[in-house]
Amino acid sequence: MIIHSASFIKSSPLSADFLKSSKPEFAFIGRSNVGKSSLINMFTGHKNLAKTSGQPGKTKMVNYFLVNDTWHLVDLPGYGYAKTSQRQREKWMVTTTDYILKTGNLACLFVIIDSRIAPQESDLRFMEFLGNNQIPFARIFTKSDKVSAIAATKTIAACNSIMLETWESLPATFLCSSKTGKGKDAVLLFIEKTICNFSKTDYKNVNQ
Repeated sequence: MIIHSASFIKSSPLSADFLKSSKPEFAFIGRSNVGKSSLINMFTGHKNLAKTSGQPGKTKMVNYFLVNDTWHLVDLPGYGYAKTSQRQREKWMVTTTDYILKTGNLACLFVIIDSRIAPQESDLRFMEFLGNNQIPFARIFTKSDKVSAIAATKTIAACNSIMLETWESLPATFLCSSKTGKGKDAVLLFIEKTICNFSKTDYKNVNQ
């Protein structure tokens, strides 16, 4: 897939404001400060499409972007630590959960994981939540430019080992870097194929 256009549509602070559209949606989420915004900018080829920040918790609303006039990229608030109150973090998570469970056009949710560190309980719990609710998702292990290929492979293998204790199979997995562009073509090809096969019924059951 070649990205010809990508533009901001709207930000939704509450579920009542979610975008109503028939186009397939691909959402991105991860622990706070995992590099989500930089990754989105890399995939779309737009340097400042998603706002980046060194401060955890920069994304505070559900942000919608229209890509190639055919699908929506959705930037979700991160989970885990952020420099804000517990009450505010809980509010973000309610909105995020509402989006994940109630949107009718979620073709795939990309869970972004730091390839430099051991599997985190927050990532594992979140993916378990997705599986229990039959939400289609894929994993993106990012920041591969900051770690050796061997170390990244070990991180992915460790995550796989833990998940396979309770999972029958694993979701699609990609190793990426927003700095070098590694993994960009593979993820965009996955999105392209998913769009071609998009069906609300089919994708509700992809991770059973």
